[in-house]
Amino acid sequence: MENFFLQLQSNDTVQSSLSENITNFVDRINPLQLPHETFVTDLAIIMILAAVVTLAFFKIRQPLIIGYLFAGMLIGPLSPLWTSFLPEKVGPNTISGVGILSDLSALNLFADIGVILLLFVIGIEFPFAKIRSIGRVAMGAGTLGLFATLGVVFLAASALGLNFMDSLFISAALSISSTAIIIKILQDAGKIKKESSILVLGVLIVEDVIAVILIASLESIGLVGAVSIENVVLVAAVACGLIIGTFTIGRRLIPPLIDKVAAAENREILLLSVLGVCFGYALLANVVGLSVAIGAFLAGVLIAESKSAEVSKILSSPIKDMFVAIFFVSVGALMDITQLENYIFIAFALIAVATAMKLGTNLFGNMLFKQPRNKSLRSAFALSAPRGEFSIVIVKVGVDMGMVSAFLFPLIGLISIITAFMSPFIIRAGDRIILKLSKS
Repeated sequence: MENFFLQLQSNDTVQSSLSENITNFVDRINPLQLPHETFVTDLAIIMILAAVVTLAFFKIRQPLIIGYLFAGMLIGPLSPLWTSFLPEKVGPNTISGVGILSDLSALNLFADIGVILLLFVIGIEFPFAKIRSIGRVAMGAGTLGLFATLGVVFLAASALGLNFMDSLFISAALSISSTAIIIKILQDAGKIKKESSILVLGVLIVEDVIAVILIASLESIGLVGAVSIENVVLVAAVACGLIIGTFTIGRRLIPPLIDKVAAAENREILLLSVLGVCFGYALLANVVGLSVAIGAFLAGVLIAESKSAEVSKILSSPIKDMFVAIFFVSVGALMDITQLENYIFIAFALIAVATAMKLGTNLFGNMLFKQPRNKSLRSAFALSAPRGEFSIVIVKVGVDMGMVSAFLFPLIGLISIITAFMSPFIIRAGDRIILKLSKS
């Protein structure tokens, strides 16, 4: 284990790597990519198949998100269904495979837009007063749950035979819950406005901020062979600065501006203004090295402070729904389900450990902060399973930099899909447990 201990580098080395780390990270999460010429065809296929598959899932009373993921797996370049009668496509912007969709550059662009709009509309649901009410609890429970899960999953991954760097990256990936998936499931279930959901959202925000710090730290390890304390401190300071600035300066500027636009009684102008705030804030977060999802959510919180918040939400929701569908179909299309046989044992072992740790530590954290039993249970069950966007980004960072084994990417993809399927059932199981406890 002595070989795994990382030494702090000199200030000059750290400073030079810091700028490169942030630049690389911003480039990686930057959604501003140009679409390709086959986008209209791909979009048509996605929307038609998504409509058919999700209708089927609606009829059998299953969450629509599962339908989106399933549709993506059917038409993606890694789907085994097309092997016998479609030629393999290979190109500079193409994922090697034989699916209906093989060029996903434009789809990834619109998937990013979907995440931004999803978090923005959710932010409108939660004005500053609600967020402030769960700040301390969310920070405490979220931090405890994330780092406890990271530590135990690291030990489990090492015990399963993964090397140090593979274990480090996969444990970091599995310690972050999927904001997009959890929020979508709670929305579809009609639970998004419950008190427990407010707590869940607060924890997710805390986790997203920590995820940014984790990515920066892991990149630092890869570039200079050490944990950059300056890097970690800078990212944390930037995140705190953006949040504090939002709730001080932003609250005094944005809501009155939106109310003045709304006074013109022109829905088109209001929609454009609201979306301008949404993407402007996402861009601001992106520029300073944070997640666009964080920026979009904070923009929604600001809009929620305006008198026209409800109108803004009504106008934005249909656009959000379209792009969110594209996001989840694209995620499903990227998953290599043919690799399931190779990684099934490791995948399920890590899922079991990560889910149990997330459930237990979040429940413990909530109760430590004296939250009501039912509220603690609901939030813990909601946060326990799904892994998604940040999990995939973290592993991709390691693979792209040559720091980890290539098989980690399909492994985290499989885990993301499996946990997405599991999550609605875990939430329902939690509801049944709460009901039984209430009767006893």
